[in-house]
Amino acid sequence: MTSKKTVGAMRSPRAILSIVTVAVLGIIVYASRHELQKAWELFGQADVLLLLLLVPFQIVVYFSGGEMIFSYLRDKRDIHHVSRFEQTRISLELNLVNHIFPSGGVSGISYATWRMHKLGVSTSRSTFAQVVRYVTGFLALVCLLVLSVVFLAFDGHVNRYIVASSFVLVLVVVALTFGIVYVFSSKPRMRATAANITRCVNRTVRLATLGRKRRLLKFENAEQFFAEMQSDFQDMWNRPRLLAKPFLWGIVYTLFDAGMFFLAFLALGTPINPAILMVGYGVASLASVVAFTPGGAGVYELIMIFFLSMAGVRSDAAIAGIVLTRVILLAGTILFGYIFYQHALIKYGKPHDTAIQR
Repeated sequence: MTSKKTVGAMRSPRAILSIVTVAVLGIIVYASRHELQKAWELFGQADVLLLLLLVPFQIVVYFSGGEMIFSYLRDKRDIHHVSRFEQTRISLELNLVNHIFPSGGVSGISYATWRMHKLGVSTSRSTFAQVVRYVTGFLALVCLLVLSVVFLAFDGHVNRYIVASSFVLVLVVVALTFGIVYVFSSKPRMRATAANITRCVNRTVRLATLGRKRRLLKFENAEQFFAEMQSDFQDMWNRPRLLAKPFLWGIVYTLFDAGMFFLAFLALGTPINPAILMVGYGVASLASVVAFTPGGAGVYELIMIFFLSMAGVRSDAAIAGIVLTRVILLAGTILFGYIFYQHALIKYGKPHDTAIQR
C-alpha cells in the first residue's frame, strides 16, 4: 500500500513539474529519433584530441565559478583563514550540488551558505556573495552577448529573427540585473521583499504539504537577514571595485563554459559561428535558472538545440554537439565533486537550511 507521505510527495509542485518535464522530453526524443541516430554516427567520427581539451576547459570553469564568490569574500576579509585548496573544494562541491539537485540553483545557494557558515562566514554575507556571483555573471554575459549581437547584425547570412531574439535576450538580462540593484538599493524595498518572500514561501509550503506544515519562514528573521544583505550592498555600492574581480572571473567563466561547446562542435567536424553559439548559450543558461530539473537537464539541451537549429545548424550536429558536451560536463562534475561533497557531509553532517527560519 502506498503511504500518505509518498502520495503527498507525488502531488508536490516540484514532482508534478518533473513528471511533466520527463514526459515532454520523452515525446521530443521520440520525434527526433532519426536525428539522434545521425548524431550517434557523428560521435564515432569525433576528434579525440580535441575532446581531451574539454577537461582543462572544465577545470577553468570550476575554478572561475568559485572565484566569482571567493574573490569578493577575500576582499571583505571573511575567508583569509580558509586555504585556496579548501575554496577550490567548495567550488567543486557547489558545482556538483547545482547539477545533481533540482530547484534551479536554489539548492546550490543553500548548500554554499551552509558550507561557508561552517567556516565562520555569516549566512547573509555568503548569500550576498552568491548574489554578487549571479549579478556579475549576468553582466559578463551581457557584455559578451552585446558583442555577439553586434557581430550578428552585420552578418547578412544570419536569420533576422535570430538577431531580434538576441537583442531581446540582452534586454532581459539587463532588466534582471537592474531589478536586483533596484531591490537592494532601498531598505523599504528590501523589507517589502522580505515580507513577500516569507508570504510566498509559507503559502507554497502549505500547498506542498497539504496544510500539514503552516510556516517555514519567520518574517522577523527574514527581515533581519535581508537587512544584513542590504548593508553589504550599500558597502559594495560605495566601493564598486569590489565587483571588478568577480566580473573578470565571470568573463573567464562564460568564455570557457561556452567554449566547451565550441570545442565539441570542432571535434565533431561541424564548426559553428561563435556569436550564434554564445546567444544560444545565453538563452539556455537563463532558462535553466528557472528550471526545476537538476542542473536544468533536459530543458537546457532542448532550448540550445532548438535555437541552434533555428540559426541554421543541422539538427543532428546540434544534438550531437550539445549532448556530448553536457555528458562530459556532468561526468566531470560528478567525478571531481562527489568525493569532496561526501567528505563534507561526513565532517559536518547533513546541511539544514536554517538561514531565515525560526
